[in-house]
Amino acid sequence: MILHHFDLSPFSEKIRLMMGYKGAHWESVKIPMLMPKPDLVALTGGHRRTPVLQMGADVWCDTALISKVLDRKLPGPQVHLGEIPVANALAKWADWFLFWSVVDFASQPACLAYRFGHLSEQERAAIAQDRNPFRASVPKLSASAAAANLNQFFTMLEAQLGVHQPHLFGVASIADFSVAHCVWHLRRAGPLALSLMAPYVKLMAWHDRMLGLGHGRITEISASDALSRSRQATHFEETVFIPEPGLTRGQQVLVAAVDYGFEHSMGALIGLNPDEIVIEHEHERAGQVHVHFPRLGFDVKPA
Repeated sequence: MILHHFDLSPFSEKIRLMMGYKGAHWESVKIPMLMPKPDLVALTGGHRRTPVLQMGADVWCDTALISKVLDRKLPGPQVHLGEIPVANALAKWADWFLFWSVVDFASQPACLAYRFGHLSEQERAAIAQDRNPFRASVPKLSASAAAANLNQFFTMLEAQLGVHQPHLFGVASIADFSVAHCVWHLRRAGPLALSLMAPYVKLMAWHDRMLGLGHGRITEISASDALSRSRQATHFEETVFIPEPGLTRGQQVLVAAVDYGFEHSMGALIGLNPDEIVIEHEHERAGQVHVHFPRLGFDVKPA
């Protein structure tokens, strides 16, 4: 099980904490924070968002789908709990509304100076040049509006933790991990962010417990090693195809996220069902690869 990620990625932290929760032993490939990412897109056919999970020549994109794969493939406690279906809804809320409020609060000058003050002006400009088009479709909040959002959101989460301990719904679920990566990103934004969070004592204690899960056992490998694994693989995950209007098995399609980061992946459509979209593509460095995307939040159309 190989995770392609970088240290500062909040969504990667979501998956790393799940690995810790499950006591997993996994392999780590560190990818660049900024484009170009030639090794990653060789595997995905174009998708650039982080993280990406690889097993042989099967590649899963987006944490909503990766988290389900971890539940299927790894022993230990599950994070998608049938008895708490609303946890999935709270996870979606956290991955969008909470996440972008955190990002916009942490993008004000004082926070940026704390996070990136050690970088040169040229390096900071490169980050802005990469990220601004990437999130161009997402409305940007002012720092004060983001702070107002966060105070309301944290008040609700604090109340939820007051009812349920030690997790948001009593036991750890996908909701805890989706909220945790947002709080992790905010805590790294310096004194201004920490002062905003200070009144929420239950939330901070809960987050400390989440961080205490760790990341499991990690073995670092190179991107070349990961690409070699995909080239040498002889097995693919079974896929289910349920036809939809205008989409047939084997046709060339484009798959892209519908919210932000619209870089598409192109390949032959081999899987389509309520849970996932699967395409097959071939690259000289990665070989023949099956790339899996969640059906929710991604669009597929004929190339």
